[in-house]
Amino acid sequence: MQRPAWEATTTTWTIRRTKERYAALSMRTEDEEQRGPDAAVVSLETNEEDEENSPTACCFCWCWCCSCRCMTIGPSDNSGISALMQNAPTEEELRSWSRNFDTMMRSSKGLQAFRGFLCSEYSEENLMFWLACEELHTISEAVKVEERARLMYEDYISILSPKEVSLDSRVREIVNRNMVDPTVYTFDEAQQQIYTLMQRDSFPRFINSKLFKTLLLKSQEASS
Repeated sequence: MQRPAWEATTTTWTIRRTKERYAALSMRTEDEEQRGPDAAVVSLETNEEDEENSPTACCFCWCWCCSCRCMTIGPSDNSGISALMQNAPTEEELRSWSRNFDTMMRSSKGLQAFRGFLCSEYSEENLMFWLACEELHTISEAVKVEERARLMYEDYISILSPKEVSLDSRVREIVNRNMVDPTVYTFDEAQQQIYTLMQRDSFPRFINSKLFKTLLLKSQEASS
């Protein structure tokens, strides 16, 4: 199958970006190995000086454009748990998440905790893609929509990307056709497929994970 002309013109840029990401991922992996094989939990330890000097830092930065520390995955230790509990969800919130995936996805704390779990499974690209699609829907200028859509394609759809999400051939073909003239709806079918994948696959494991059980235990202790 012949590649779309718009995709061919960006191949060199994609390869360069991919090499940079692999280098960054290698450094991240080496750092995690040095910290040990303990079960991963979300560390919300925040350095105030870093926050002041890094105004672009964002908990839900889908494009990895910042060095955000709020979602760092580290060893399971008391300091990490204590830092997480500074903005901990209540027991009621946690139980509502366990009953309904949609409820968790509408909660900023739920997204934060779920992303931390996905990081520990090296599959956070699914959530990041979904969030990127949500953000795309808020853009009104056609030029910016096209620019963002192409970045998203490079980050999550291209087979050259280390953050490629898993889509079936039907949905991938729809996305390729839509990319000829990108709109805010270009990735809607892909977004729905990834949402369903997270709901059926990642979400049950999150609810049964050590992270979720720790959050629940801490919330119960805090309310007692």
